[in-house]
Amino acid sequence: MRAVVQRVTDANVAVDGKITGQIGKGMVVLIGVENEDEKKDIDYIAKKIANLRIFDDSEGVMNLNIKDAGGDVLAISQFTLLGDARGGNRPSWFAAAKPEIAKGLYEKVVAALKEDYGLHVEEGVFQAEMLVHINNDGPVTILLDSRKTF
Repeated sequence: MRAVVQRVTDANVAVDGKITGQIGKGMVVLIGVENEDEKKDIDYIAKKIANLRIFDDSEGVMNLNIKDAGGDVLAISQFTLLGDARGGNRPSWFAAAKPEIAKGLYEKVVAALKEDYGLHVEEGVFQAEMLVHINNDGPVTILLDSRKTF
């Protein structure tokens, strides 16, 4: 499982011109589910997202996690995170889980963020064409991979 975490001042996601999720200060998390993902991958990604210390403390040092900073999460499913362009110019999606599997695992990550870590999570719409507006703060962007390939 892969995730791209961006610290934001605000963000929203719209489908067909209608906003489906919106946050102020917090993080946008793009989540891609791989074929082999299972509970340990969900647990790893959710724990990392919740505990990443990417928010400034009173001294301007990135020392706070999202809960300590009083932020929210905007979660977006994004299979393109699993695109492999090493072999040519057209990415291969071979590693991305099929939608019927990916949806359930994505939803479990969101549930873990809410239930296990007490975070407020807004969402996009799974498998929809979405327009995401992100005001990246910093910019701070962190890449996560449950298999630690990078």
